[in-house]
Amino acid sequence: MRRRLFGSVRARATLGATLVVAVALLAAGASVLLALRSNLTDQASSEAESSARKVAVSIATGTAPAALELPDGDDTPVQVVDGDGRLLAASEDLERISGTGSSAVRPVTPPVDDDDGGDDDGGDDGGSDRHGGKGKGGDDDSYAYGEIADDAEGGKGSATVDGETRDHRFAALEVKNTRQGDLTVYAGASLSAEQSAVGTALTVMLTGFPVLLGVVGAVTWLVTRRALRPVEGIRSEMSAITASQDLARRVPEPATHDEVARLARTTNETLAALETSVERQRRFVADASHELRSPIASLRTQLEVGAAHPELLDVEGAVADTVRLQELAAGLLLLARLDAGERPGEARVDLATLSGEELSQRPAGRVAVRTHLRPVEVAGSRSQLARVVGNLLDNAQRHARSRVDIAVRAEGPWAVVEVGDDGGGVPEAERERIFERFVRLDDARARDDGGAGLGLAIARDVAVRHGGALTVRSSPAGGALFELRLPVAPAP
Repeated sequence: MRRRLFGSVRARATLGATLVVAVALLAAGASVLLALRSNLTDQASSEAESSARKVAVSIATGTAPAALELPDGDDTPVQVVDGDGRLLAASEDLERISGTGSSAVRPVTPPVDDDDGGDDDGGDDGGSDRHGGKGKGGDDDSYAYGEIADDAEGGKGSATVDGETRDHRFAALEVKNTRQGDLTVYAGASLSAEQSAVGTALTVMLTGFPVLLGVVGAVTWLVTRRALRPVEGIRSEMSAITASQDLARRVPEPATHDEVARLARTTNETLAALETSVERQRRFVADASHELRSPIASLRTQLEVGAAHPELLDVEGAVADTVRLQELAAGLLLLARLDAGERPGEARVDLATLSGEELSQRPAGRVAVRTHLRPVEVAGSRSQLARVVGNLLDNAQRHARSRVDIAVRAEGPWAVVEVGDDGGGVPEAERERIFERFVRLDDARARDDGGAGLGLAIARDVAVRHGGALTVRSSPAGGALFELRLPVAPAP
């Protein structure tokens, strides 16, 4: 069942589309989540740096750490740490903190130098303020202006305020040359908004992605099913044609202009060509059987009579039947080779020389032959081209009254061989039919020396396979004029 399901084009297309969309959604979702987290993290870093810079400005303009107005720790926890790591100021209600320069949450009072050498009675007041308050010599204007660093360093940590712990993005900004030396301001911005937004987006994706994939799979299944419905019709009809062996049937052609419609049209064209080929083969076999039966039966009869009565043996008749049988077998063999796709070859053949050789092999007959031969070379099989010229000469001499003309010349890219006679000619309605196999007109069939009806069929097949053509029309002498056209061989 599984093999049948995934062997379906529709199932594979649906699965493939769903997987592609799933990968695309995962990539897009991951990109959105990363971009969202990055943007919100950058926003928190900017907020933390802004808060740190506000505190740093206050310190740089002379405000003592103990007198700073720090933001609420719930939103922005702040620490002010000196160079020795001592906490000088911190947001209220801060219970625990990590990711900064100090884990302390309670400020300590830094020692203050007494430039005026104050009296012993006031010394305790100057050193008893736990937030670095104003003791003797500790007025606001006693703090020197500080220098704020251009850039803040970032970091990630957590802070616990009123028992609630949150992740924060911290910014560390250094303030140099203050009364307490070099100080560092740590300010944080909560990442709750970032975590909430990312969590919400992730929930939406986890909920929506399966639904979207289900919709994509269902739509792909339905669309593919509709698109492949004509293919199933073609398949079922082809199966029926195979079972019935009725090549006259045709597959249904959809009224669309897509690939399936072109497939159906091509399939019907293939069926039509196959039907023609099979019908032609059947006729060929039937006609060949009929043509072979006559000379074989005649030859057998003569041999049987000769065996019983040697004095009655017709040797000349037996030889004639044997020659006729041999020529018929040779023609059938050549047609079989042509039908099997035998390549014509690439030999260079001079048609004028070839025509002269074919004429010299024929004894002088009752008709005169006039020649007009000019050298012209073609590429192909010499034996097959000789068979064409010989068949055309035999056909012309068989039907001529007194004269046969043969001419060879070049016309542009074509080599032309014309063979004409002054006989009765070929009726216009029969000029294509005479090139069919085993077809003979009535007047030719009445002749004792008539062929089997294969000569012209062989001649046209050879011409076509050599890239040329063989046609017939009326000759100036009133008979038939056969014209063979072949491509001229390229210059060596």
